[in-house]
Amino acid sequence: MSGGQQTDITRPPRVLAFDSGIGGLGIVAALREAMPGAEIDYLADTAVYPYGEQDDAFLTERIVSLVRDAVARLHPDAVVVACNTASTLALTALRGACPVPVIGCVPPIRWAARLSRTRVIGLLATKATVRRPYVASLQAQFAPDCTLIAHGARHLADSAESVFRGAMADPALIRRELAGLFGHPDGGKIDAVALGCTHYTFLMDTFREASPAGVAWLDPAEAVAKQTAAVLGVHPGTRKGGAAGSGQAWFTAQPDEQSRLETGLRRFGYGGFSLWQVPSTRVSAG
Repeated sequence: MSGGQQTDITRPPRVLAFDSGIGGLGIVAALREAMPGAEIDYLADTAVYPYGEQDDAFLTERIVSLVRDAVARLHPDAVVVACNTASTLALTALRGACPVPVIGCVPPIRWAARLSRTRVIGLLATKATVRRPYVASLQAQFAPDCTLIAHGARHLADSAESVFRGAMADPALIRRELAGLFGHPDGGKIDAVALGCTHYTFLMDTFREASPAGVAWLDPAEAVAKQTAAVLGVHPGTRKGGAAGSGQAWFTAQPDEQSRLETGLRRFGYGGFSLWQVPSTRVSAG
């Protein structure tokens, strides 16, 4: 989203970050770095995770209803859709439905094209994100002279959820999924890979270890945070600092391994989480 809005500089900015699970917490960390003292509420739609397995029409309706309700209840200055699937599917609808700025998170294909010397770039995302026309439009607009090798991985987001809770990543799984990129006939030429799922932030170290030397792995979290600060007109010294790690975490369903989850949440400034009552939507067909 371009442009900015100047909000009340006498109080910390309040941001709502939204994702289907824990993936958006990497963006929360970047938001806290870009806007120290910000109040950042986190809403994870765990009741229908993973989003990639859901029907598009159902998801769009649910995302808009859920975020609109959260904006009405929490009164954020901006919403960050910290989910690539939700952004590529529902960003336009969300901007039409919400009275505050909505910042999306899309695969950093433009960044990959800027860095690539071989003109062969990779995209590692969920199957739902890879198949969306939005990705093709990003390539056409920002990387028309690049070959884009995209791989839609089903199980990496689940692995990231486990790693967040303290488990070790499965090296065999990582190798199998990365073979979808580097095992392609032109895969040996890939020199930059765009992450198209915010969950993958928590697997970045294993990706680097399992990929050929010299490949740049690109996480858009910092760029999203900087854009959010710009949209809100937040600059160093313009805000009174709030408490570090302020804001609440919300989940739409009771998550697995609650104690381990809460240990992970503390690293991002949340002492725990609460359950969010979801507005009624139709039942998914997918």
